[in-house]
Amino acid sequence: MTRRRVAPFIAAAVGVVVLAFLVVLAMAKPGESESAASPLLGKPAPAVKSTTIDGPDFDLARRKGSWVVLNFFNSTCVPCRQEHPMLVAFAKEQTTSDNPVELYTVVNDDTDSAIKAFFDTNDGDWPKIRDEDGAISVAFGVAKVPESWVIDPNGFVRLRIVGALTNGFLTERLNELKRQFETE
Repeated sequence: MTRRRVAPFIAAAVGVVVLAFLVVLAMAKPGESESAASPLLGKPAPAVKSTTIDGPDFDLARRKGSWVVLNFFNSTCVPCRQEHPMLVAFAKEQTTSDNPVELYTVVNDDTDSAIKAFFDTNDGDWPKIRDEDGAISVAFGVAKVPESWVIDPNGFVRLRIVGALTNGFLTERLNELKRQFETE
């Protein structure tokens, strides 16, 4: 009897979440990088424990002390493919930075072999994190790929970028965040 009373509330809550995602998707401007609101901004990043496609374990909590970018990706996603050269350039520029950012791809609903083939063809030697059951995407509230998240050295979410990155956008926003972080 209690389940029947709770079911309409659960259905209503799911409906509200779906509606919120649809509003975010409808308001997103295609072809432009833009940050987006999220209840996670300014809060500790969700726990992320998984494995990488190359085998080693990944635990986001162990990345504290570093700036981290999580880029949610699928090899068949056209905007993901379009932004990839910008991520490759970003990763290369980080190798000469005094305060480098760690870049990780979170594989969204794709196979290891498809991801390996894409990165072998298109470059990008940073770690690729498995999200086999979608738990990482759900924890971050990823509406659709591509989506990128920035986590500060203390483990707090600082930025959510919906849609494909545009040239220089990620670097500019990270530089702003680093300056703010240093003055806090």
